[in-house]
Amino acid sequence: MSVYEFSVKDQKGNQVSLENYRGKVLLIVNTATGCGHTPQYKGLEELYEKYKEQGLEILDFPCNQFFHQAPGSDEEINQFCSLRYNTQFPRFKKVEVIGDKAEPLFIYLSSQNEDHKYKRVKWNFTKFLVDREGNVIARFEPKDKPEKFEQEIVDALK
Repeated sequence: MSVYEFSVKDQKGNQVSLENYRGKVLLIVNTATGCGHTPQYKGLEELYEKYKEQGLEILDFPCNQFFHQAPGSDEEINQFCSLRYNTQFPRFKKVEVIGDKAEPLFIYLSSQNEDHKYKRVKWNFTKFLVDREGNVIARFEPKDKPEKFEQEIVDALK
């Protein structure tokens, strides 16, 4: 199994197959606009601009499960990120990442790092690095700023 077997909804509710990203290095992130980690959008956008031509895609999944830190509509969240952080990477429909209504993609991602301390997503801005074959190769916790794991992205792009 790989991430390519999943479909997710874009901001307008249309199904998008992750097969569309085959051959790319993916950084899949659950985000929130009112979180202490929200300034990481700046670092994520910097990574995206620096490496998108080499095959990096950042997939942003807003999530309101942790202290309701992403309360707006999908459009409001997109406007906030675009205007405040000038984000250009794809943003998807708001999802749940834990519990009975969790997005299947995040259940899968969370299950892929057996040696990781947390089996489930702990908080906003948990990041999963996926190689060009669709395999989860690293997980970064909310406090891990984008500049901290840039080298892992560079290595995955090779």
